Amino acid sequence: MKRLALALGLIALAVAAPAQAQQQMTDPDFRPTVARPAYAADGPTVVIDGAHRNFHTVDGRYAPFAALLRADGYRVRGGDAAFDAGGLDEVEVLVIANAGQAEEGGPAFTALEIEAVEAWVKGGGRLLLIADHAPHGAAAEALAARFGVRMGKGYAFAMTSDVDLTTNLTYPPEAFGDHPIMAGRTADERVSLVTAFTGQSLQGPPGAEALLPLTTGAREAPDLPTLQALVDRLDGGAAEGALEALSTLALPAQALAFRYGEGRVVVLGEAGMLSAQVVRYPDGRPDQRFGMNTAPGNAQFGLNILHWLSGLLP
Repeated sequence: MKRLALALGLIALAVAAPAQAQQQMTDPDFRPTVARPAYAADGPTVVIDGAHRNFHTVDGRYAPFAALLRADGYRVRGGDAAFDAGGLDEVEVLVIANAGQAEEGGPAFTALEIEAVEAWVKGGGRLLLIADHAPHGAAAEALAARFGVRMGKGYAFAMTSDVDLTTNLTYPPEAFGDHPIMAGRTADERVSLVTAFTGQSLQGPPGAEALLPLTTGAREAPDLPTLQALVDRLDGGAAEGALEALSTLALPAQALAFRYGEGRVVVLGEAGMLSAQVVRYPDGRPDQRFGMNTAPGNAQFGLNILHWLSGLLP
């Protein structure tokens, strides 16, 4: 039986070996640099949410992203308060990355928090909302829906042949539109390539631009066991009808950008692209790295997202 070779955001979900035999951590060798920082000092305040059972936090798996933004001149800190109870105070850009479901399995955010975030954005706030493969889409679905965003909530993938698939999706420059995030401020800031490491699909509201449009025919499985079952059927020669039975067509994109009132919103369906992580195996297998440490274009993509959100890009 072929096992999935996925660069998953959750090591407990990795299927190449038992979770207890692996160690997933922030890549200690990743040192972000910015040739031309956007701000010499005292840039906008970016808050990376840590109050909602987030899998990616400022001192954890998003420490590399925080380091990148600090190298660009942003002031970055973690958030530890509910959004309707001080969590939006003195925040210029809010980053929510892989919030977790409530203990009872419900949405990550209360109705009052969702109302607070919407009002904040409508009044000029800047939001980067990131929700990965299951179960993170379900956790963030209600907040995303308030802004008109649909989430696939599963595992997006593309077929590489009649019997093979990949969840690590690469977006070449010919797939990009002309949004300022992809173009950058100058030619040397143009995004050259973006790689996503296992996430969900998205659909935006009218007027939203798909920054990372999924290829025609991309699909989504609802959960990891179903995705594994699909791989097993393809590998076992039972491909006929497997795609239709075990997956649906994916939504159009993995990254969206749009204006909302006086504010701006970017939504990503994959979090690992802006991290820098390493999985180590005690049995001697080579380390597995994923994020900005293996996909250099991702760092520029992350910087350009913040440049657009903070108003450096039109």
